[in-house]
Amino acid sequence: MAEKIILLGDARSPSLPVPGTLEAPTGLLSDALARPLHDLRISVTDRCNFRCVYCMPKEVFDKDYAYLPHSALLSFEEITRVAALFIAHGVEKIRLTGGEPLLRKNIEGLVAGLRALRTPSGRPLDLTLTTNGSLLARKARALKDAGLDRVTVSLDAIDDTTFRRMNDVDFSVEDVLGGIAAAHDAGLGPIKVNMVVKRGMNDDQILPMARHFKNTPYILRFIEYMDVGASNGWNMDEVVPSGEVVRRISAEMPLEPVDPNYTGETAARWRYADGGGEVGMISSVTQAFCQDCSRIRLSTEGKLFTCLFATRGHDLRALLREGRSDAEMSSAIAHMWRKRADRYSETRTINTAGLARGTRRIEMSYIGG
Repeated sequence: MAEKIILLGDARSPSLPVPGTLEAPTGLLSDALARPLHDLRISVTDRCNFRCVYCMPKEVFDKDYAYLPHSALLSFEEITRVAALFIAHGVEKIRLTGGEPLLRKNIEGLVAGLRALRTPSGRPLDLTLTTNGSLLARKARALKDAGLDRVTVSLDAIDDTTFRRMNDVDFSVEDVLGGIAAAHDAGLGPIKVNMVVKRGMNDDQILPMARHFKNTPYILRFIEYMDVGASNGWNMDEVVPSGEVVRRISAEMPLEPVDPNYTGETAARWRYADGGGEVGMISSVTQAFCQDCSRIRLSTEGKLFTCLFATRGHDLRALLREGRSDAEMSSAIAHMWRKRADRYSETRTINTAGLARGTRRIEMSYIGG
């Protein structure tokens, strides 16, 4: 493989510098392109029990792969402390990711800790979690009781043979659907179902997935196969543009566009003309949405990444474990965000092939989606 695969131990990051003058957060922090800080995505583990071909292919993440030791991971107390700092800067939505976050022991304890936090105006957070669904049936009720609002479940095919081939661990569609049903019964909603579409592998599942989830409480979202990391061997020829997905579905089940729920929403919304629900299109490759991106990512070992396609992060764990004050860490975060000018997807749209081959990007399994 031509690109260097950035394994976890190679993801070196400079320490997050603390500015000489400390400042109190105002809740109105903006980056160099005037984008606010609104969403925090927290990876709680680098481990996953699936080996999806577009994320953690088995030939890279095999039995000898070196995962992070437990001592390297942020504790739940550290995560909650960091989350409070970001909330003071304007974050209103937190998503727990992985790896597979439900593999982290007592994850509902972290949910409960985050649930207790409030925005400066006193509002509760929008608290969500993304999962492959494998452990959802047994965890859904505990997650809801701990205060989780909703879940997003990854499901890349409704055909069992195709799905087992994609997750590469022989996990069945039926079990994922059981997890989705359990989450719905527990009151975790609205539930979104994410399908990554890869041409030649599962694009024949676009219509079957649409048919299955039409007229249900669930929102199906189609994600363009992205060049996150280097382990998945990304090729533009394998991308099915969202426009093509819309055309395929509309030919049988007409769709019409819907206004976004909020500025910076990742998925373009479409609804069935007959009232059968809605679908979403996440088009990072062909219709970049960098101009409204308000997301920052915290890795499981405490590094901050200002873009999903980042090549390097900023080490916040070092400040935590040096005993730095909240004021020092908060000022360091503000200083970093103000300099943020990431717009990888827009730049890649201009020169896709060159960027795809020439950059060293962090793996999705390390910082979450």
